[in-house]
Amino acid sequence: MLRLMTWISLRLGRPAARVVLLGISLYFLLFAPAARRASRDYLRRALGRAPGLGDLFHHFHAFASCIHDRIYLLNDRFDLFDIQVQGADAFEEVLAAGHGAFLIGAHLGSFEVLRAVGRQRPGLRVAMVMYEDNARKVNAALAAINPAAAREVVALGRLDSMLQVRARLDEGAALGLLGDRTLDQDPTLTLSFLGAQARFPLGPMRLAAMLQRPVLFMVGLYLGGNCYEVHFEPLADFSATGRGERDAAVRQAVCAYAARLERYCRAAPYNWLNFFDFWQAPADLGQSAP
Repeated sequence: MLRLMTWISLRLGRPAARVVLLGISLYFLLFAPAARRASRDYLRRALGRAPGLGDLFHHFHAFASCIHDRIYLLNDRFDLFDIQVQGADAFEEVLAAGHGAFLIGAHLGSFEVLRAVGRQRPGLRVAMVMYEDNARKVNAALAAINPAAAREVVALGRLDSMLQVRARLDEGAALGLLGDRTLDQDPTLTLSFLGAQARFPLGPMRLAAMLQRPVLFMVGLYLGGNCYEVHFEPLADFSATGRGERDAAVRQAVCAYAARLERYCRAAPYNWLNFFDFWQAPADLGQSAP
């Protein structure tokens, strides 16, 4: 199905394919009640008011647009987009040291535009880091869209995972991580987020701290049409963090990440791509923080 969608999109062009997205967005708005409830709950928090039907459709359509644009971004069709980059100096400064860096993002907007930035910068290597099961699914999806893109995923959970991550960093690569979803067994930090308590995983920051690398916050906001805006912001630097200071530094970095994510959610609310109850309280909320 992905290969068919890719063929249609690349042969018919983005304007024609986007007409189909309107129907897809409307379909899920009408026939996906769980996602609709999650969208309404999130938008109420991010907008600070009760969302209308137009807000819900806008949210679903922004999600569909970001997913659809992956086809073009992963096939190097950057000419179709207007991609503006904010904070490029901070990004370049960190990478200039030659030790690599972690770019921590979220299911907010498009992470694929990062690949666009990376491929347009000669010599820069960009890869995603994720757990093995997720990596297998993503690799299969990427291979259907563009087989060359599958090599840009580094899987965690293998015996040699840390060696691969360290090797990529030593080559000066930028490694992307998503920090807004947890696995059941992952340690978390419970923080106030958009007015209620939510869990954030400690794993991504612990990985950066263990390898003593800098971390930048990265988000690729979809602005409508063919426009994206990529933001890079320094978030934490574990380069000189000792083992005894690691836990406190990780907690502080996760707090900073949640605050940054909340700010962008309010600034570009329809970019949120988590269509489930993000604030659902599990049996054990893990560690808490004010």
